[in-house]
Amino acid sequence: METGRHGEVDIRAEPAVLVSVRLRDDDADADASVRELQALAETAGVRVVGTLEQRRAAPRGKTYIGKGKVEELAAMCRELSAKVAIFDNELAPSQIQELEKALAVKVIDRSELILDIFANRATTRQAQLQVEIAQLEYTAPRLRAMWSHLGQVTGGAPVGVGTRGPGEQQLEIDRRIVKAKLDKLRRELGEIEARRSREVLQRREEHFTAALVGYTNAGKSTLFNRLTRGGAFAADKLFATLGTRVEQWNLGGGNAAMLSDTVGFIQRLPHHLVASFRATLEDAIASHVVLIVLDASDRSALMQHETVTEVLDEIGASTQPRILLLNKCDRMRESWIPEDGADRRLEEWMARVPDAVPISAVTGQGLDELAARVLALMKGDTRTCVLSLALSEGRAVDFLEKRVPVRERRWTDDGRVELTVEIGRRQLEQLLSGGARMTVDGLPAHEGLRSLWPPPPRAAPVRERPHDSFAVGE
Repeated sequence: METGRHGEVDIRAEPAVLVSVRLRDDDADADASVRELQALAETAGVRVVGTLEQRRAAPRGKTYIGKGKVEELAAMCRELSAKVAIFDNELAPSQIQELEKALAVKVIDRSELILDIFANRATTRQAQLQVEIAQLEYTAPRLRAMWSHLGQVTGGAPVGVGTRGPGEQQLEIDRRIVKAKLDKLRRELGEIEARRSREVLQRREEHFTAALVGYTNAGKSTLFNRLTRGGAFAADKLFATLGTRVEQWNLGGGNAAMLSDTVGFIQRLPHHLVASFRATLEDAIASHVVLIVLDASDRSALMQHETVTEVLDEIGASTQPRILLLNKCDRMRESWIPEDGADRRLEEWMARVPDAVPISAVTGQGLDELAARVLALMKGDTRTCVLSLALSEGRAVDFLEKRVPVRERRWTDDGRVELTVEIGRRQLEQLLSGGARMTVDGLPAHEGLRSLWPPPPRAAPVRERPHDSFAVGE
């Protein structure tokens, strides 16, 4: 399928000018958005040679930016020998076409830039399929602009039989090709995601699971490698991680959790990628605890935290506990400092989120406290009880001896051992889900579990009195 000149130029290693348009109703931090666009461009390998900003009440329909700014941008591209203009806004296909005519350089928007990065970084089959689907969904509505160089009228009359030219014919062919390709990719991706969903649910049933989530380049992969035996690619780049990696995290005392490293979040992620990469965040949705990694040294940390929490709420990861990790606190004095020289950012974050944990994935600061917090969640509410097991239940006895405080041991004549333990609800549930046969305080296991942790009483139903809807006027 031909893509025309717009699809032939590789943006990597090319000098580029960044263009940012702030609209009147846009309440986002303009400086933070431009910094993020520059980081995205550099991640894609682009050499940024200039920046152009404009404030408008509304975008210009033909070129998004004003006519005067188009001329200014064209002069800037000529002067700086720029080959690419990257917009921090989503452009319509017709706007890209008009801008490329006026500027004589390649024009891409924020969405296409992110898609280029994802395509370059995807390594797993699932990530590659998701990126390819997102690229096709992005390209499909732009096919008409790509084929505008072919005539659409071949005869005398502007409409009717015999007036469709090669451009229209090729457009229909391309649309059918794109649709067939999308259907094939979605079927293959669906099979992979179904298999992955089963793996995630099985892991949750067998283990206590924790998920690292956060803004891109917050230090998730560095922290993951520090807490586990590693293996995750970590670099000071945006979207260093596009797939999910899961490893065992030793919490101490013979206890371990399964920790997952997930793809980073970003402002205004293309909606095609939000839909495609939701499955990549399935570990976060199904995890027992979500660990939000925040680069506390970044001056845009508040915006990044809001973005992450909003996305978590949107994807349904809102029922489990969340722990905010204020990462890179060792670098705070090396980064931005307020004018009075007193760095109070950590104090402000602790006042805003009192149960946050200041950490450094590089130096190890705060990681023991983090492990203790997660271990407490893993154990759950603890109770002292007597568990009676047959000596043949070797795995269960070994689990109890290594992972929970055993206060007393007593062996009976009928080949059983009675252990007085201080155990958490989650630990007891894990034992039972693993098939361990035992009694709890002399009761069958599940009855003993309900006895130790009785379900909350149901609220009494509210009985409506007659004509209650008229109570306001009484």
